[in-house]
Amino acid sequence: MSFKCFPLTHLVVGCSLLLSGALYAEDDAYFSLPFQGPRLKPSQMDLGGVGLMQMPSGRMAEEGAFSFGYNDNSEYTFYTVSLQLMPWLETTLRYTQVDDVLYSASEDLSGDTKYADKGIDAKLRLLRENQWRPEVSVGLRDLGGTGLFDGEFLAATKRFSTDHYGEFDVTLGLGWGYFGTRGNVSNLLCNAADRFCERISGFADNGGSIDYDRWFTGPASLFAGVEYQTPYEPLRLKLEYDGNNYSQDYPVTRGGVDMAPKTPWNFGAVYEVSDGFDLRLSYERGTTVALGFVLSTNLNTLKSPWIDNELPAMGTDQAATLNDVDWPALDRELEDIAGYKTSKVYQQNDAVTFVTQQTKYRDRDVATERAAAVMANHLPTNVSAYKIIEESNNIPVKSTKVSARAYRKIAAVDYFNPSIKDAIIELPPEDINDDPLYENVERFNYGFSPNLSQSFGGPESFYIYSITMKGGASYWLSRNLELSSSVSINLLDNYDKLNFDTPSDGTSNYRVRTLVRAYVRDNDANLNNLQLTWFDHYGSNWYQQVYGGYLETMFAGVGTEVLYRQPNSNWAIGADINAISQRDPNSVFGVFSEESGYGSDAKVLAKGTTGHLSLYYQPEWSFLEDTMFRLDMGKFLAADVGARLDFSKQYDSGMIIGAYASRTNMSAEEFGEGSFTKGFYLSIPFDTVSLKPTNSRGYLNWQPITRDGGQMLSKRNNLYGITDMVSPWYQRPAQNK
Repeated sequence: MSFKCFPLTHLVVGCSLLLSGALYAEDDAYFSLPFQGPRLKPSQMDLGGVGLMQMPSGRMAEEGAFSFGYNDNSEYTFYTVSLQLMPWLETTLRYTQVDDVLYSASEDLSGDTKYADKGIDAKLRLLRENQWRPEVSVGLRDLGGTGLFDGEFLAATKRFSTDHYGEFDVTLGLGWGYFGTRGNVSNLLCNAADRFCERISGFADNGGSIDYDRWFTGPASLFAGVEYQTPYEPLRLKLEYDGNNYSQDYPVTRGGVDMAPKTPWNFGAVYEVSDGFDLRLSYERGTTVALGFVLSTNLNTLKSPWIDNELPAMGTDQAATLNDVDWPALDRELEDIAGYKTSKVYQQNDAVTFVTQQTKYRDRDVATERAAAVMANHLPTNVSAYKIIEESNNIPVKSTKVSARAYRKIAAVDYFNPSIKDAIIELPPEDINDDPLYENVERFNYGFSPNLSQSFGGPESFYIYSITMKGGASYWLSRNLELSSSVSINLLDNYDKLNFDTPSDGTSNYRVRTLVRAYVRDNDANLNNLQLTWFDHYGSNWYQQVYGGYLETMFAGVGTEVLYRQPNSNWAIGADINAISQRDPNSVFGVFSEESGYGSDAKVLAKGTTGHLSLYYQPEWSFLEDTMFRLDMGKFLAADVGARLDFSKQYDSGMIIGAYASRTNMSAEEFGEGSFTKGFYLSIPFDTVSLKPTNSRGYLNWQPITRDGGQMLSKRNNLYGITDMVSPWYQRPAQNK
């Protein structure tokens, strides 16, 4: 079957005009029907990302839309995570198990573990939909993988609505690679350059690299489809013409499986069981049934209702003098009502200053208003101002002055639309050396938290996990000097499936991360950290820490970090330098004294240095709102030199998702599988998922392959995080109230 190739936008617009007698072109910016039926919501493909079944569409989801999908058929099992990172950018991560191909021919290495593939997809919107124009997007599938599903596409999607029969999303696209093996049209780019005529097989380096040379090359195919929202709201139906003939799939080329389609048409249905939970069923290629589900939410709008203490009403029973104040009672109420844990209180002329830490509210305006309510009820009425100096690791990072008189007017609603902002002034943070009126310094702190370590797609098992209980404690020997430690106790794991300590990959790097199995596999408890740290700040913008001891699970040493950061600035610059030795996994406190200390087949870093110059920048460009770039340049753990780039996006809820990649002077051959270090992470503000306000966060990190190149020291403290309130990023208030 073949088609004559027309420009996609022209073809779709032509279809729009032909159907205009019976259908309404859908665009909220132009008009809306007075009585609308169920609205068509974007749904996920088998392989993740908004689309039909096998084929993508030009449609984008709402910003922040997050989906986890599972799909199974006779050849593949797909696990996908898709995120609408920006309004114009969709990203997808995918793990695939190939049922008919083993991970390795070596039974000692992988046994009967099925072949696993990791893939990363991206789709960019080129044109927004309007009354006459479709939504047009270009996409890349498996752009950093081994080429199992790699392909490129250009797709246009137009929505049509009927009065009584539901909504239709009509898609027409042009695909290359995995989307274009049917070859029903000629690749027009082949006329521009010969390199577009043939598609390179295999993959560059050791996998994980972006193979630009393959993009938009080889056979091309038109694909098309319709997604239909029926009048019965939970049910959506799909029909697509598939551009893939499946001749290049691994089950065919490596497993001898016949995947030849009996028909290019695929049929599917999506049933919404509940909000955020879809069941999927499809019949594809005339031969295969696929079944799956999708769990979805929106990171931008995610929030949880709080059960919180009410704001105290203004009372009349204030203390007559500062000597009459019940300071312990005031301290307890400040922590309970406003989340401020006070360490010292000072009198400065006719103002009272509280040195505190905030434990409940990311929104410091909320915390300040609640604190002012408590202070106004306890402090004498002749106190003119309340001053709050917030500290982090005993470093002052934020100072707020509240006018007592202005707050009383706000509390009494003496004027229209009062706001706590009317009563506060931001001041430079400061140290105070006077004798305090009240002191409640807690030198000793401790805590416990569960921790999950996991990896996917390994040779021994698709899923390797470890659940530990992590306990930490710290003691302040002086205002600046802290002794801290943390220990992990192993509760549950399947590390018994790990059958080697270091990969036999032919590389001769320092085993700085690939040796991690030796540290966790045979030990029920691990000393993660034991160190002394000196914290200090100079002037108003310079911060420093100096540390020494057992810095992380794998390394001991000494080092220092400095940071320059201005209040409310969108940039900062820092540097760190460290002298390190690799710890002996067979000893609690021992370190290696020579490179062959672990054995002849694993070179360890007995003595070395590592350090970086770090730049932090939050752009103020409209198309990159609420994002941050971090660039670390210097020497990594395996003595390789280069840079690591970290990009993160924060949503209105406070959820942060980020990605990082390190490129160094270590070649892809020296690095091994994956070619270079890369990973992804999610930072979760707990106040979005808990019933109580809290400003703490949890972190999930995913590094597809752990290798030795481009690896950084996992320090206990990071000055950028410690000084966050100087220019908030992690403590930025939620915008979706």
